[in-house]
Amino acid sequence: MMAVGRGSMNLLASAVGLLVVVFWTVASYATESKPNWEAEWDRTVQAAKKEGSLSLYLFQGEGELGTVVQLFQKKYPEINVVTTLGRGNTIAPRIMAERRAGKYLVDVYISGVTTAYEVFYRAKILDSVRTSLILPEVTDESKWWLGQHQYVDPENRYILLYLGNVGEYVSYNTKAVEAGEIRSYWDFLQPKWKGKILSRDPKISGSQRIGLRMYYHTPELGAEFIRRLYGEMDVTLTQELRQTTDWLASGKFAICFFCSEILKAKGQGLPVDEFHTAKWKESRAISAGNMGSIVLPSQPPHPNAARLFVNWLLSREGQTALQRVANTPNNSEESLRTDIPKDMVRSEVRRVDGVKYILVDKPEYMDMAPIQDLVEKALAQGKRK
Repeated sequence: MMAVGRGSMNLLASAVGLLVVVFWTVASYATESKPNWEAEWDRTVQAAKKEGSLSLYLFQGEGELGTVVQLFQKKYPEINVVTTLGRGNTIAPRIMAERRAGKYLVDVYISGVTTAYEVFYRAKILDSVRTSLILPEVTDESKWWLGQHQYVDPENRYILLYLGNVGEYVSYNTKAVEAGEIRSYWDFLQPKWKGKILSRDPKISGSQRIGLRMYYHTPELGAEFIRRLYGEMDVTLTQELRQTTDWLASGKFAICFFCSEILKAKGQGLPVDEFHTAKWKESRAISAGNMGSIVLPSQPPHPNAARLFVNWLLSREGQTALQRVANTPNNSEESLRTDIPKDMVRSEVRRVDGVKYILVDKPEYMDMAPIQDLVEKALAQGKRK
């Protein structure tokens, strides 16, 4: 047997020791460099519970968001959720006035995209939503429509969309119009409809702005359709939400662009309905609607609670709950998550795989100025005739 000298043993021991040090150094480095979302999530949850409160400003709608918030409150009873409801044209001036007075009262704002983009984003008062996302099921963009998160702002950080709804923005009096006689938006320009069309005023915020962006950026419609609709058809404008449905149901008008609560009125037995445009000639467009975008105003009073809520709302649990609550006989909302059930969304307004949709809430489509100018010039031209 070969004898091993003391020097050789010392050398071997040194080599083994060096290997152990290298192994633990590499292992330690790998552990430290690996994103530890669980630890970050636990810290956020505990910090949110310590803050003990959450201030949400929400689109009022018919209480859908409020019901979803109650589910969050039930899951995290340590956090007292305070909600403020309203529409963008009333909430935004209030928030901006409060901030000018040094009052930063909002943690999370959920509504349509117009106010978030035109008021808050342009005022540069938003924190990044993207960097607030923690849960892997939320950050994994393969679980979302087109395999990515959809943002309104060009930086893809500040205004996150979580709903993508196929818009049905034209309704009719069922005693005055046969649904089958309209197969294209251009059919509304037939002479027999002149003076019989009502529209919500595009000068104020609301679904009419979403709809007009859809028409303006749909290749088969564009500026020409809007110009002829408002310039040739003697369209009556109104700023009153209830008035639109009342006038349509009474037969004062046969067709209404951007009327509200039509399906609710239909359910009450009134002679009104929405046109279903899935089989019309024109391309289809989608939007986040009136409550499908989320932003984080800067300097929030409860930043960890805000982060916790955003991640929960965008999770499978949160989005499934929202869809179940928001889809009623009077309303339809479809999440941009693709890994949750969609059976509760009405088939006629459900997104179809393989169909190309125009998302009109992207930054290149957000500017309402040329559309507003187009409508005003068309109306002025119509009055001169």
